[in-house]
Amino acid sequence: MRVGFVGIGTMGRPMAANIVKGGHELIALDADYGRATGFAAEYGVRAARQAADLASAECVVTMLPDGPTVREAYRAANGLASVLRAGTLCIDMSSSDPTGTRALGKELAARGLTLLDAPVSGAVARARTATLTIMIGGDDAAAIERAKPVLACMGNRLFETGSLGCGHALKALNNFVAAAGFTAVAEALLVGKRFGLDPSKIIEVLNVSTGRNFHTDVVMLEHVIGGKFATGFALGLLAKDVRTAADLAEQVRLDAPLTRLVSERWALARERLGPTRDNSEAILSWDVSLD
Repeated sequence: MRVGFVGIGTMGRPMAANIVKGGHELIALDADYGRATGFAAEYGVRAARQAADLASAECVVTMLPDGPTVREAYRAANGLASVLRAGTLCIDMSSSDPTGTRALGKELAARGLTLLDAPVSGAVARARTATLTIMIGGDDAAAIERAKPVLACMGNRLFETGSLGCGHALKALNNFVAAAGFTAVAEALLVGKRFGLDPSKIIEVLNVSTGRNFHTDVVMLEHVIGGKFATGFALGLLAKDVRTAADLAEQVRLDAPLTRLVSERWALARERLGPTRDNSEAILSWDVSLD
């Protein structure tokens, strides 16, 4: 399949590389043309200067920072929606907001384009090894089947989650749960340290007790206690995903106080440290004494 890939960034680059390794023809487009040409030179594919260069694509994958950026890529003058042929399969793998995805899907359908949402979990390490978890949302079963050979190049766990937007909703909820877990462990470490406990001992005990989770198992020793702070996922992106989950709770009219509180904590970390810092550094922003 001829695939246009939009967003040759930290995650997009290894994902696009795995599509090429899977035997598909790929055209790379990025806001930074140098990124696209560098990728093209390394993998022997074409680099696009503008959306019109993807007009021949049978499938277009977007891997961009957020939903507004994705929608702008399609809606802009001479954007993707204006140049892609009817019947083109559009797959948004970004962490976009689900309601925005549904609105964009209706707009694209009016032009004969089919939108699927297929966000991922697994970060850069699993992007490189093509072992991402991919959450697929869509209203067209045949389109989902068409997409799977491309998606399978990037992930080994493909989940059909429901109608369009459900993939993005599940991704936001997953990241809310992850952020809540990190927040809980971070506060346990900060409280325990002030009381006189060794942070490494706290993690050692949690990992053989009921408090064990992904962060005690993977993140805390290496990135927080060890001071590496290099998980590869930006603080601002995680704060955005948790905000999406909180907004979703409001939209479905559910009183979800923990979702709101976790969103507030990550917004505070972003405000204090800046959006580009590693998400594991959030603990630094919360190490504050009461007045």
